[in-house]
Amino acid sequence: MSPYDPSAFPPFAVTVDLVVLTVRRHALCALVVRRGEQPFQGRWALPGGFVRGDEDLAAAAARELSEETGLCTQDPAAGATPGVGNGAHLEQLATYGDPKRDPRMRVVSVAHLVLAPDLPAPRAGGDANSARWAPVEELVATEGQTGGGLAFDHERILADGVERARSKIEYSSLATAFCPPEFTVGELRRVYEAVWGVALDPRNFHRKVTGTPGFLVPAGGTTTRQGGRPAQLFRAGGATLLNPPMLRPEV
Repeated sequence: MSPYDPSAFPPFAVTVDLVVLTVRRHALCALVVRRGEQPFQGRWALPGGFVRGDEDLAAAAARELSEETGLCTQDPAAGATPGVGNGAHLEQLATYGDPKRDPRMRVVSVAHLVLAPDLPAPRAGGDANSARWAPVEELVATEGQTGGGLAFDHERILADGVERARSKIEYSSLATAFCPPEFTVGELRRVYEAVWGVALDPRNFHRKVTGTPGFLVPAGGTTTRQGGRPAQLFRAGGATLLNPPMLRPEV
């Protein structure tokens, strides 16, 4: 039997692309950067780049997020999720390997999904000319409409990331990743409304999230930052699954 010959297979590069989502001004927004180099120079794209030979995928995602946007990163040894600040959520999204997705060479991208509370304005760096938060509805194509014309296949990657977030908050506590450490039920409801793009009944929502064991725990205080009467503050509880799930209303 012939020995395994690595040279028999064509070489290809590996990149990481980041779908970074946050809620700003009650709208679900994604982080995009304007490309400063070819290909697609001048087009908006998801932050990301090539994986170096001495780093794993999580480290590459953390580095690209910092280099291209200026968003702070945390040291994994300090107990934080690699590449994001405390309280944020990071997970691998999917792998994209169409042979023609990058005109330069054969490139396989491992996309990551990052969810975090209201993040600061990004600062462009690396090979990005500028960076901004953009409402998802401006970037992702909907039926009968075109999207924002993102570079490469990033519109598809972004759409997959948004759908992952929309589906996971139905049955998990993931929506609390968009909230500060202490938040009101109203603030959490507005996260669901922003991610799903629908209005929810405040009473039914309050009954659901406070009646699910371990989903929310009282923080021991109140706030008037949303105006009106003082509202009770909560923290995310230890529960990771909602049973029964909070099903997304049909639009």
